[in-house]
Amino acid sequence: MNEPSRGAGEGAGRPLPTGSGVDIFERHYAGEPGAGWEIHRPQRTLRRIAAEGLLRGRVLDVGCGSGDNALLCAEYGLDTTGVDAAPSAVALASAKARERGLTARFLEWDVTELAALGEQFDTLVDVGCFHCFTPEDRPRVARSMAAATVPGGRCFLLCFSDRQPGSWGPHRVTEQSVRESFTGAGWEIDSLEPAELDVAFAPGVAQAWFAAMTRR
Repeated sequence: MNEPSRGAGEGAGRPLPTGSGVDIFERHYAGEPGAGWEIHRPQRTLRRIAAEGLLRGRVLDVGCGSGDNALLCAEYGLDTTGVDAAPSAVALASAKARERGLTARFLEWDVTELAALGEQFDTLVDVGCFHCFTPEDRPRVARSMAAATVPGGRCFLLCFSDRQPGSWGPHRVTEQSVRESFTGAGWEIDSLEPAELDVAFAPGVAQAWFAAMTRR
């Protein structure tokens, strides 16, 4: 079964920086009426790369939410940790692991301070976390992710794209922002291509960027 999560009352959580909207996420995962972006299943893109054998070794899911993407990694027998700043998200993810009989660890943690975990991982997964940060904060997130990854480790990023029409939802992220944030933080971008992010509202998908990167 999953290891115990670090709850806010245990002093291990590190709240997200001002402006990242952690209060919004906590209200969502705590069950605020009308809130909802969870699709209650892993993203199709993650399913594909898992089936291709690209998820390897120790895996860290950055901004894991209620845990569906992390638990997909656990289904493949990978040593999986998920981190999120919202205590209710960590609690939901831990409960899902118990219900499904899967081994995964979920921690309440600030994704901009991953070095403070004192651990390094072979594979990082970020589905919908990077786009929660402003352009000014994104390089810090990329550096934090690099600090938690072994040299030669991989990162798979799926984020909201500036190709998505309208102004609703999270920050639109440009291709240039992804490239500048990560290449300046010790990452080699292996591929960066248009993709779709499965969402919980019509029409069911949003325009996204999918990046595969290697830690230099």
